[in-house]
Order: sequence, then structure tokens, then C-alpha cells
Amino acid sequence: MSRTLQIGLVEDDPTQAKIIATMIQNAGMDCLHYATELDFRRRMGPESIDLLLLDWNLPGVSGLELLKELRQSNATLPVIFLTGNDQEQDIVLGRQAGADDYIVKPARAAELVARINAALRRAAPPSQMHMIDGVEPFGFDLERRRLTLHGEPVELTDREFDLLVFLFQRRGKVVSRETLLSQVWRVGPNVATRSIDTYVSRLRKRLGLQGDSEWRLEGIYQHGYRLVRTSSDEADEMPARAG
Repeated sequence: MSRTLQIGLVEDDPTQAKIIATMIQNAGMDCLHYATELDFRRRMGPESIDLLLLDWNLPGVSGLELLKELRQSNATLPVIFLTGNDQEQDIVLGRQAGADDYIVKPARAAELVARINAALRRAAPPSQMHMIDGVEPFGFDLERRRLTLHGEPVELTDREFDLLVFLFQRRGKVVSRETLLSQVWRVGPNVATRSIDTYVSRLRKRLGLQGDSEWRLEGIYQHGYRLVRTSSDEADEMPARAG
């Protein structure tokens, strides 16, 4: 089952927010609305979004300043300015601050959705192939988001699937908690959360990754996690870090 895309929206005008949210939802995506930059800061940690739509003129800190701050902790989250500012200098400033695109209000539904999809495609990691080879007895179909173990389907949550794919694509390498927060959870590396440990523990138990089967998902003290084949020499020495 395909995961529903989560689109964040920082917009202080409730009427505009409702219009934009409806466009997004009609396109089959979820919209998480943040009424202020403070609301965004408070709720960004536990929530995972795939892309952020950002108004420029916000009460308090401007959208431009919020983007600059966000880019200090998250360089990969696609961000599109959606604003009434149509001056060329603002468009240039937004791009320089790290915006992936810039849309002048009023937004048209077809164009908004097309540019959201384009930004998401540009942000997709190049290693996201349709299949992951050489990881038997596991089988991955990334296009359909399906996992099999010994040929039998395994039901995973969206977050469990994303985490497992990320680790298998970097098998044998140490992956830091900061990298997982940024690339899988899509939040800043300084967010205090134990959810990574919870998900790792769940995958170990559900998929037999404790070391008594062909694969082991292990914690590396003060470094992060790595997934190794138990019969491989990879488990004997700490390899180069993946992130």
C-alpha cells in the first residue's frame, strides 16, 4: 500500500489555508497546517512531512527567516514559497535561502500540485531503485512498497518500511541517528526523540534481525546503527560511516 504524502503548510490566513489544503487533499495528499511559525516549531518534531509550503509574510518571524533557520538543521526537506510577494528580489532571496520553488498567490490547483510533485521528484534520493538486490531472504519492491521474507509478504507501517529500506540500501555501513532523523524522519538532528530506538527494536523482533538469522541490525555505541549479514566479515570491523 502506497504511503500518503504529507504536505506541511505554514499559512496564517485561515481562508487561504483552507483553500490550499483543499487543493492538496483533492490531489490525494494530506495537508498539515501550521497557523504560525511558532506552531510549526512546536509541532515539526513529532510530525513527518514530505514537503513544506511556506508563506513569506508571517506574524513574528518571516517565512524567509524561518527557512534560513530550517536549512541549518534540515538541508533535504523540499520547501516551496507560496506567497503574495511577486518582486524579483524576493524570489531571488527565497532561492538563495534554500527554497526549491516559488509560487505567487493566488495558486492554481493544477499548477500547485504539479510543482509539488516536481519538487518531490527532485528531492528523491538517486538510490531509490525499484528493487534492492542481494538481500535474501528479504525481497523489496520499492515501487509498490512491499516486503517479502522467504517469499511471504510482511506487513509494515510506512515508517518501518522507509527505515528498513534506508538501512538495507546502506547495509554494512554505520548510519548515524542524525542521518536517520533527517532522511527518514525528515526532522532536524537536534530533535529529542527515542522513536528511532523503538522502531529499530520492533524491526529486530518482527524480522529476526537480532543476530540469530542471516541479518543483524545492531547499535554502534555513540555512532548509530548498521545492518550487516551475519555470515559476512562486515560484522567484524566498523566500516566507514554512511552518515
